[in-house]
Amino acid sequence: MFIPLAVGGGIRSVADARGILMAGADKVSVNTAAVRRPELITELSLEFGAQAVVLAIDARRHAPGQWHVYTRGGRDDEGIDVIEWAARGEALGAGEILLTSMDTDGVQDGFDCALTRAASSATRIPIIASGGAGKPEHFRARADGRLRGRGAGRLSIFHYGTYTVNQLKEELDRHGIPMRMSG
Repeated sequence: MFIPLAVGGGIRSVADARGILMAGADKVSVNTAAVRRPELITELSLEFGAQAVVLAIDARRHAPGQWHVYTRGGRDDEGIDVIEWAARGEALGAGEILLTSMDTDGVQDGFDCALTRAASSATRIPIIASGGAGKPEHFRARADGRLRGRGAGRLSIFHYGTYTVNQLKEELDRHGIPMRMSG
């Protein structure tokens, strides 16, 4: 079984990324370091290929239809427009975006489809939506654009044993939606 593994956190240089990839990861994910030094995205892409570079974006609604980029684990509002940052990240060489809605993360009321639609309309690269899953049917919600997947993280529908991976898989199978695992 092949499960692609993306690793993030503390990756601030090509050397950091090389160590992670040599240890077996398939992709590296950058957020704060990329905001602080955007050329890091280009350096990683040139060294390892865009397919190995994930731009992680933590987003919080700032106004209707507007979201800001947050860094340092969601503590710092950078005052950067998420949609503009997503497009810039693609231009700099990111091959994928992990888009986490801080507004829906942990709430379990469903993904922020408006955020995902807005980001995917500004980019051509795959988007992984994260934050908000509480029921298997949340994974069926359609968002226009390049939504490649939906994330179920540590405070997700699986954490408290409310649902199992098999229950989610059965729900998606019933609706003809393929389920792929990645880490």
